[in-house]
Amino acid sequence: NVTTDSALVALEGVDDLIVVATADAVLVSRQKDANGLKRLVTKLKAVAPKVTEEHLKVHRPWGSYQSVDNGERHQVKRIVVKPGGRLSLQKHHHRAEHWIVVRGTARVTVNDTVKSVHENESIYIPMGAVHRMENPGKIMLELIEVQTGSYLGEDDIIRIEDDYQRS
Repeated sequence: NVTTDSALVALEGVDDLIVVATADAVLVSRQKDANGLKRLVTKLKAVAPKVTEEHLKVHRPWGSYQSVDNGERHQVKRIVVKPGGRLSLQKHHHRAEHWIVVRGTARVTVNDTVKSVHENESIYIPMGAVHRMENPGKIMLELIEVQTGSYLGEDDIIRIEDDYQRS
């Protein structure tokens, strides 16, 4: 039994195995060993806690984002917003953002301006600007976000308004 969301996984001459391959980890376990996965996760929490706590693809009520590249002063994410979904009205103290729409149309708020950003168009969100992205369309909205700044942590989000009651 093989599950993968990235690279091709080929097995030959083996049986009774479960193989799960994601972009950030590969799990190989005996299928009949019901407690094997539990033991492995316990060991991983001790040895490499980030593997069990942080994932490259993060699911949110409005869709998902996936980190594509990280550097000291930049981060690149692929963001997917469900039809009708919208992110919180927010601002950041330590980063600016560039959004490039690759599929669909985004309705973007930057301070007091609301505009539509279509495929192959981009918009700049200055540091400290109050902003929001939403998908008014019927197809998934996909965009690439490039963050630049001195601190790029997820805790640098000041939510002003949120449909999902997150603080």
